[in-house]
Amino acid sequence: QVHLVESGGGLVQAGGSLRLACTASGRSISNYAMAWFRGAPGEGRLFVASINYEGTYAIYRDSVKGRFTISRVNAENTIYLQMENLRSEDTALYYCAIDTNSRWTTRNDGNYDYWGQGTQVTVSS
Repeated sequence: QVHLVESGGGLVQAGGSLRLACTASGRSISNYAMAWFRGAPGEGRLFVASINYEGTYAIYRDSVKGRFTISRVNAENTIYLQMENLRSEDTALYYCAIDTNSRWTTRNDGNYDYWGQGTQVTVSS
């Protein structure tokens, strides 16, 4: 069992920055891929970014490339999402997730078996 808790969301003006964090408990994350997704409550979750188990490789959805950076500190059992130049269309509930069956990145939400409750990001234009 893995428990994930996101933090760092908030209200920011367009063009601003936020840094999200996701801390895990119950198991070390060091052998597993992790990811960030976003969406509205009750709706489907869109892939944002994924990072491999050691933090050496990451993939992103096209609309956030060059603006968002996913990273991890395994010793802290935490991953991060640094978001720059935020746009109104980035407004969403942001979730982190872990794939305890793989070390490698994937965009497929079905591969991730534990999820956090989400942190709200609101970008005002």
